[in-house]
Amino acid sequence: MPQKDYIKASRPKAKAKPANKRPVRRNSKAKQPAPAKPWLLLVVTFLLIGGFIYFLWFLNQQPAGTTPSAVIPTKTPIKAPPKTTKPKDELPAKPTEEPYQYIKELENKEVKVEVTEQQAGGPYQMQCGSFRVEQQAETMKAQIAFAGFASQIRRTEGANGVWYRVVLGPYTSKRQATTDRNRLRQQSINTCQIWNWS
Repeated sequence: MPQKDYIKASRPKAKAKPANKRPVRRNSKAKQPAPAKPWLLLVVTFLLIGGFIYFLWFLNQQPAGTTPSAVIPTKTPIKAPPKTTKPKDELPAKPTEEPYQYIKELENKEVKVEVTEQQAGGPYQMQCGSFRVEQQAETMKAQIAFAGFASQIRRTEGANGVWYRVVLGPYTSKRQATTDRNRLRQQSINTCQIWNWS
């Protein structure tokens, strides 16, 4: 929908200007632009192209060993620097024995390495939540059960009061606990942490 311009409607209309009062001369010729001279442009273009073609032909006709006539050779002899003979780089004689002894020494050498066995870090547990209200812990336990894992709720008393912890495990290795935590993350349970069993 077009908008109405209220400002112009409220202003009084200006009087129409009278037509140009200059007298029209019918006999005078209007200045016309000078006719373009395309023939001059064509002549200059053909001359440049023809000159370039002649230049290429002239270069093609020159023998390979001669120089153009515009260059005048000088007759002063150029002194060559005195030739010095460089001694040839001669290789030293090939040794009869192997210069490196470690090859023979290491052929039959046995390397002994002491391997210490890693001690197991002990059983691990995964804690997925710690709540003040037992009902919230039961809700978290149900979410974990829907993901396919069995969890336990442990009641702990401390200086801060009573806490209900949702715990999975024990796991014999941290790798097993990490695998289960990644599966729980796929089910949008991202609060699980892995701890040593205590």
